[in-house]
Amino acid sequence: MDIFDAIVSQGVQFAWGPVTIILLVGIGLYLSIATRFIQFRKMKTSLKLLTSVSDNGEGDLTPFQALMTSMAATIGTGNIAGVASAIVMGGPGAVFWMWVSGLFGGATKYAEGLLAVKYRITNEDGEKSGGPMYYISRGIKEQYGINAGWLGWLFALFGLIASLGTGNMTQANAVSDSLNVVFGMNPYVSGGIIAILTALVIVGGVKNIGKITGKIVPVMSVAYIVGSIVAILSNISMIPAVFKMIFANAFTAKAFAGGTLGTVIRIGISRGMFSNEAGLGSAPIAHASSKNDDPVAQGIIASLDSFFTTIIICTMTAIVILTSGVVTIDGNGVMAIEGNLNGAALTTVAFNKLIPGNIGSYIVTFGLMFFAFSTIIGWYYYGAKCIEYIAGLKAVNVYKWVWVVLCFVGSVVPLEIVWNLSDMFNGLMAIPNIIGLIALSPVVFNMTKEYDKKVKIEKGKMREQLTDPIG
Repeated sequence: MDIFDAIVSQGVQFAWGPVTIILLVGIGLYLSIATRFIQFRKMKTSLKLLTSVSDNGEGDLTPFQALMTSMAATIGTGNIAGVASAIVMGGPGAVFWMWVSGLFGGATKYAEGLLAVKYRITNEDGEKSGGPMYYISRGIKEQYGINAGWLGWLFALFGLIASLGTGNMTQANAVSDSLNVVFGMNPYVSGGIIAILTALVIVGGVKNIGKITGKIVPVMSVAYIVGSIVAILSNISMIPAVFKMIFANAFTAKAFAGGTLGTVIRIGISRGMFSNEAGLGSAPIAHASSKNDDPVAQGIIASLDSFFTTIIICTMTAIVILTSGVVTIDGNGVMAIEGNLNGAALTTVAFNKLIPGNIGSYIVTFGLMFFAFSTIIGWYYYGAKCIEYIAGLKAVNVYKWVWVVLCFVGSVVPLEIVWNLSDMFNGLMAIPNIIGLIALSPVVFNMTKEYDKKVKIEKGKMREQLTDPIG
């Protein structure tokens, strides 16, 4: 077992090593520049499109439900426990580098959403199936005449394995652990409840998943943000010092020391990527199911994902931790963590310090519960589409019940090795996806230019009508 652990540990280091991180940030920067930072210049448009785009097109989910499903799978333990771990391991400066990953990641999400809709297919059940496995195989074949089906198959395999760990067992474990600590609930009881609730949602298929995530994600996100704002306002005088701490720590010698990428930079960016999944290729599987027939419009909607999950949710967690005083840095730059805490425990203590009456424990616990449960639902859909690509629709029916059983198993067994395995395959997903994004970037750029040209013409016509309404 020690040998296996060592192999897995090496695999994690490779999958999330400097090369992968550079590629993830690099593709985000490349797509941002080439699309003229579409994630920023079309942010207002993206909000309008969520409600104005017709949902009568071919697809299974409304554009809003597709975004909520992708965000359901993205917002998880990484947005609460992961942020705390990033600060513990890399210091407050890691938060700045999380922001970098979130800002550039918006362009990556845009390209993924665009390609997902453009190269999706309709399966035997009449549902839309898409994502990296499809745009890699179909897109590269169409553009270059090269058979890249094997690369799409690799992505689907990595995604399937990652779904069982990252999207299922580790999330179920986080929920049962929180319920046990706060309410003393037996893990076998909480595990059974999680499994039953999951079954009730996923048995209804993708449309039911979209309806549930369309309700859960907005409610849980607003509740967590409001709780965070209340906590921050209780010690608002600390805000200037917190931002000073973040920026000062982001550019110290330590930030640029420690190998190909500095420790602070590496930890901040990797945790940021874990929180928004930009470049991993998971989110486009959900966007492919949208009823939106315009690939560019759905890509613009998809770009919101990274901003919301990292820039808003993760920032809320980070500021609560840093304003609470549980993390301090002395004049020599030495950081101290109260009680040597880490992860969700550190976030909980921070909330409790800022909000009296142990309310912080409930904010973190219920935040973790709902974030983790939504991740289980969203990642089920990802895994189902991956196994559909590999083995066909019949395999999905078996996978569905394996998923429910693993929800229970994940709630009651130690998961150290599962965490490492899922981390490794989660990172490996990025490699074929990045290859696909680079190869198909000309498609993204051409479609973006055509869209911008069309919008410009439409605006010109509107101005003519306003200045000369009689015509």
